[in-house]
Amino acid sequence: MAKICRKARVEGKVQGVWFRASTKQRAQQLRVTGWANNCPDGSVEVMMFGEEKDVTTLSDWLWEGPPLAIVDKVFIDDVDGDEPNTFTTG
Repeated sequence: MAKICRKARVEGKVQGVWFRASTKQRAQQLRVTGWANNCPDGSVEVMMFGEEKDVTTLSDWLWEGPPLAIVDKVFIDDVDGDEPNTFTTG
């Protein structure tokens, strides 16, 4: 199967609610690599690399997030990128 790369920006109450750590945990369960970082504007940026079905599952999960998150918007784009070996948070 072909691997894909997607970049997402998640807006809402997504900082200080374990969003990045929960995203990392979900990504590792799906065998998706990449990263999740807080942005200065209060959003979280997520880069996802992996099999299309797994990246799509993680992309869909971003709308839910962890229990304390309140997700207002998720913007997702297909992008080119080099696949990292792990999923990290910054």
